[in-house]
Amino acid sequence: MTAPPAPDCPPLAGALRADVAVIGAGYTGLSAALHLARAGADVVVLDALAPGAGGAGRNVGLVNAGLWLMPQDLIARAGPEHGPRLLDCLGRAPAEVWQVIAEEAIACEAIPNGTLHCAPDAAGVAALTARAAQWQALGADLRLLDRDETSARTGSLGFQAALFDPRAGTIQPLAYARGLARTAMAKGARICGHSPVSGLRETAQGWQLATPQGQVDAAQVILATDLFPGAPRPECAQEQVILPYFNFATDPLPPELRAAILPGGEGAWDTRKVLTSFRLDAAGRFIIGSVGQLGALDTAVHHAWAARQMARLYPALRGVALQWGWWGRIGTTSDALPRLHQPAPGLWSVSGYNGRGIAPGTVFGRLLAELCLGRISADQMPLPLTPSSPAQLRSLRGLALRAGAAALHLVSGHGAR
Repeated sequence: MTAPPAPDCPPLAGALRADVAVIGAGYTGLSAALHLARAGADVVVLDALAPGAGGAGRNVGLVNAGLWLMPQDLIARAGPEHGPRLLDCLGRAPAEVWQVIAEEAIACEAIPNGTLHCAPDAAGVAALTARAAQWQALGADLRLLDRDETSARTGSLGFQAALFDPRAGTIQPLAYARGLARTAMAKGARICGHSPVSGLRETAQGWQLATPQGQVDAAQVILATDLFPGAPRPECAQEQVILPYFNFATDPLPPELRAAILPGGEGAWDTRKVLTSFRLDAAGRFIIGSVGQLGALDTAVHHAWAARQMARLYPALRGVALQWGWWGRIGTTSDALPRLHQPAPGLWSVSGYNGRGIAPGTVFGRLLAELCLGRISADQMPLPLTPSSPAQLRSLRGLALRAGAAALHLVSGHGAR
C-alpha cells in the first residue's frame, strides 16, 4: 500500500551460471545478494513470488536489537563461545540496517528513533527491569522509563513503565525489501521472480537448480526460504513452529491525533505473552498488531480486538476505522535461537529469527555472503553449525497458537499473560 513499486524481476528463462545462487528474496537472501554483488560476485536470486512477498513484506516494521530472549538467557542457551558473539552481533544489527539504508539511499520510511518495550503491569515492570540491567551490564545504552515518562513518550496511560532502546527504530518493511532488491540488481545481481526451485542437485562443479522454465548452475547456494513451504530442502521450515501475526492500520490520522501518539516517532510493543505492537507510519496511519491469523474464522475476532485495544490505549481513537489488515508467519525454534546449517558442501542456510527478521536477516545475509566469498569460515560465525531437527508436533502446536490467540482476543480487550 505504501511501499514503492516492486522492481521488475521476470521469471528465469533458460540456463544461467553464477558463483552463488540464492533461493528466497526476503531480508536474508536480498542482503546476501547485495553484499555478494558489492564484492563483484556473480549472483542469481530465485524466488517463488517476488522480493518481499513473503514474511519480509508482512513484517511489523520494528528494527530491534537482540532477540526475544533475555541477554543472559541467550548466552546460556547459545553457549560460552557463541553466546557472547551472537549477542554482540545482534546488538549491533540495527546499526547495520541504518547503514545499509543510508549508503544505498533506500526509501523505506526509516525512523531510527528507538523503540519502547512497554509494561502494562507489575510483572512486565519486573521483566523490563531485569532486561535493562542485563543489557546495561553489557554496555548498551538502554533506559528504563517510569510511568510518567512512559506516558509522555507513548501518549498513553496504559503502561507502568517502558524500556527505551535507542539502537532500534521502525521501517516500512516491504519498502526495505524492495529497496534491497533494487540496489542489489543495480550492482549486478540477477533476481528472478515467479521462479520456484523445483529441483536442487549436487554436481561436480557445485549445484544445479531447476525452475519451471530454466536452470542455474552455481558453485554455492544460499537457502534463504526460512519458514515458507515449497523449498527444495524443507528442513528449515520443518524445524520451526508457525506463530501467525497480524496487523491492522487506520487511514492517516489528522495532525492533532498524530501529535499525541508516540510523539518521538518510536515503535512500541508490550510485555504480554499475547502481545500488542503499535506504531505510526510516515503518513500518520496507526498500525496495531498481535498474535493471530486473518483467516475466514478469525479475522472478525482479531479486528474487533484491535479496535478495542486501540481505543483502550488511545481513547481519542475510539471509533476510528481500521481500514487495512494483513498477516504473516513468524518461525519459532525450540530454544528461540536461529539456526545455521550446511546440509552439504557449498550449501548454506540461516533461519529461525523468532520474530526479529529485519535486523538479523540483514546481518546474517551479509555473513552468508562472506562465507561464500571465503572471507570468513563457519567457525567464525556467531552461530554453531548444527544438523536440522524437525520440531515435534509442529502442525498441532501451530494450530494451538492460532486458536489460543483467537480465544484470548475474543474475550479480552488486552490479551492475557
